[in-house]
Amino acid sequence: MKSSKVFFTNLRTNPRSNLLDKMERLVKRSGFLTQSLDKKFVAVKIHFGEPGNMAYLRPNYAARMADLLRAAGARPFLTDSNTLYSGQRSNAVDHLQSAMENGYNPISAKCPVIIADGLKGTDYREIPFDGNYCKAPKVGAAVVDADVIVSMNHFKGHEQTGFGGALKNIGMGSASVGGKLELHSTSKPVIERENCTGCGICVANCAHDAIRLDDTRKAVIDYDTCVGCGQCVALCQYESAVLADYCSSELLNYKIAEYTKAILAGKPNFHISFVMNVSPECDCWNHNDAPLVPDIGIAASLDPVALDRACADLVMQAPALPGTRLTEAHKGEIDAHEDKFTLVHPNVRWQAGLEYAEEIGLGVNKYELISV
Repeated sequence: MKSSKVFFTNLRTNPRSNLLDKMERLVKRSGFLTQSLDKKFVAVKIHFGEPGNMAYLRPNYAARMADLLRAAGARPFLTDSNTLYSGQRSNAVDHLQSAMENGYNPISAKCPVIIADGLKGTDYREIPFDGNYCKAPKVGAAVVDADVIVSMNHFKGHEQTGFGGALKNIGMGSASVGGKLELHSTSKPVIERENCTGCGICVANCAHDAIRLDDTRKAVIDYDTCVGCGQCVALCQYESAVLADYCSSELLNYKIAEYTKAILAGKPNFHISFVMNVSPECDCWNHNDAPLVPDIGIAASLDPVALDRACADLVMQAPALPGTRLTEAHKGEIDAHEDKFTLVHPNVRWQAGLEYAEEIGLGVNKYELISV
């Protein structure tokens, strides 16, 4: 079985080499910049972070990437699509304001910021794909129109997919609002009533008014209205709103893999992941819990599947930090090499997405880790 190259650098620096320099060496070592990028529109897919969340990538990294792309003759722009759930990124006006609040603007990031699916999430294209689960992925028009795709990924945990890396950033993040609805439609949560305290956070934050408190002050989900976006799962502090079983999370991961393959098909692409501030959940929420493991490093590859697998392995091999959701939930030390993401999200089998991504030819799970 063939393997893909994943280039890695740790976070040690010196006066002659800072983290931006080390990131630049990774990009150059990958060989991505040796291909013709002259006058090509390059979509740099990045997550701008929900205001209040502090784990998102600093815009300095995006600025250095923009410099490298422009030096190669490309026309880079930063992009993300609007969200399905309530928050400050569900339309382009609020989304751009959130990006600017978090430091992403044409001055700091050295390139334009474009919301891929337009003002209200309706500016999308259907990509003919005919997958097992998605026949025509609905993707933000700016991503579809781009000639080249670069993903810059904050690698962290995720309440519905186990972790968020390159595949989720591209497949879920580039999907239009309607595309996100298609992705989430088979992963609806359930309420564990014995855990529900009636705090009402899920009710207040459901963008689709699908949750209410019944006469006993227990949360109840209206499945005719619920779209499965997972906001209640992320916000619940009492393990009451949870995914029902492995099946729903696996289907979500399968669909994300199909969306990612459709988006990347026929386009040069490159992926770089920052394994730092490895929070238990996504940057989509207005908070970020304490990181599960120490900051590890930066990894890059032309193969997004190999990159995600390598980053997951790096987290598995890292020691668990004390005083986190991981160690508190399991009351003691976590064994070396234990699966941190499964311990935090026991109803999610994150491996399913990578296995299926390899099955459909998106990339491979076997990799060679090359230190730079």
